[in-house]
Amino acid sequence: MSTPITILADILKYTIAAATPLLFASIGGLFSQLAGMLNIALEGLMGLGAFFGMAAAGASGSLVVGAMAGVAAAVVGSWLMGIITIKFKANLFITGLAVNLLAVGVTAVLSQSWFHTKAVVAFDIPRVMPAFPAFLGRIPFIGPVLFSQNILSASAWLWVIAAAFIIRNTRHGVRIRATGMNEEAVNALGYRPDRYHMAALIWSGVGSGLGGFALGVSISAFVPNITAGRGWIALVAMYLGRGKPLWIAASCLLFALAESLSNYVQGFSAIPPLLVLALPYAVTLVSLVAAAAGKKD
Repeated sequence: MSTPITILADILKYTIAAATPLLFASIGGLFSQLAGMLNIALEGLMGLGAFFGMAAAGASGSLVVGAMAGVAAAVVGSWLMGIITIKFKANLFITGLAVNLLAVGVTAVLSQSWFHTKAVVAFDIPRVMPAFPAFLGRIPFIGPVLFSQNILSASAWLWVIAAAFIIRNTRHGVRIRATGMNEEAVNALGYRPDRYHMAALIWSGVGSGLGGFALGVSISAFVPNITAGRGWIALVAMYLGRGKPLWIAASCLLFALAESLSNYVQGFSAIPPLLVLALPYAVTLVSLVAAAAGKKD
């Protein structure tokens, strides 16, 4: 019989798992934000990562190969975005929207061509390994919440820590931040701002590809609109985090908690399911409005 403690543990456990794709995408996008190249194509890049990652994992039987393919696909998308905006001086936001639309079209066409359907494509992939020894999962409350997570979820938090270190403690990170603050100064020091713009977009592709792949692995399938707005939620998390990886991570947990609660409430409430499913997006909207109001004050 479920007790309030076990119910809370289940909700928090799912919250951490649900935050995984958001953490990957938003922290990747942080690099582009800091370089002054805000990447609004995270949604489309996550879709590319999910499709190509799951296709490669299903064909090879390896999650590592799948993750590499997902990252490669998203990196190619962000690289193309960089070429169009940096070399050909196209508008960054219009290009980002175009990449989002292109990703939807590419995955639909290839899904029909490779798997003969534009609907759900299920894949037989290996199980994701747990990140911690089984005995840690038996620790009351903390065990089920923290130590029952898989490698992907744990890797997302390592990604946050690594990004924080790169951004604050490496020359590469400092130059990315400097490029976003003052391109002319970076150029005067003998460095090429365009190079760091592109590097930042590539980082956003890496994070988005991993985030999309994590989404696909969570259901062992690719479905149309698999991201369901998570790329946009990742952008909001970046905005709320104000350029700080740990604050961005906290924002991702907030949105993941809303998703977790919406899934839980569906089974124990008479509230219309569509209204419940809107909870994460409502939380996103309220958070964005509150942050904007606070910044204005």
